[in-house]
Amino acid sequence: MSVEQVRGWIAQAKSIAVLTGAGMSAESGVPTFRDAQTGLWSKFRPEELATEEAFRARPQFVWDWYVMRREMMKGVQPNAGHVALAGYARRHPGRLALITQNVDGLHQLAGSPGVLALHGNIADDKWLDRPKACCTSNPPKEGRPPSCPVCGNLRRPAVVWFGEMLPMDALAAAEQAAETCGLMLVVGTSGVVYPAAGLARTAARHGRMVVVNPEPSDLDDAAHVVLRGTAAKLLPELLA
Repeated sequence: MSVEQVRGWIAQAKSIAVLTGAGMSAESGVPTFRDAQTGLWSKFRPEELATEEAFRARPQFVWDWYVMRREMMKGVQPNAGHVALAGYARRHPGRLALITQNVDGLHQLAGSPGVLALHGNIADDKWLDRPKACCTSNPPKEGRPPSCPVCGNLRRPAVVWFGEMLPMDALAAAEQAAETCGLMLVVGTSGVVYPAAGLARTAARHGRMVVVNPEPSDLDDAAHVVLRGTAAKLLPELLA
């Protein structure tokens, strides 16, 4: 099936969901999770750094690793795919639900409203433990990591670590979008991480599901159409 035929499906769909993964940001030059292991960090597995247990055991060490990742993101800009999604959402308010597994914040930077960031945002922080009144009434004390100046509660990256639950509000909204959309575009994801991959299979059971990916994915078998190409190339054509 051609891009033009999928464009027809998009025009017909009353509601559209888009699920994006790491491939969405590839042409923006975003370093992948594992690409961020350089120098000193090359001898550590990401799973050994991206856990609550690791942070509690070595908070400065893990914090510094995330500082390095944030530095790597400086100057990274949304690509044509991000811009196409944001433009479509502006032209068709309320019609598109954007769900992402990415923590890079590029959809938000491009101007997409209401992004459902299942894995959080690497640019943001949150409290490690449930904040007390002192945490919210005082600015954090500078440090590596910052902390509450009264009780010592630590700030941590606002991303979902291994072994943690996805944010319930974002997940519930994503599940609702997957269950009710007429069409889902699955862009730049390998389809191996659940529950995100399950959203695509849910959409495929009651509507149309289109995979946009330059390489084979684990969701190709459930797709009604697979378009081989990158997000930056195909999304502007599909959403023009």
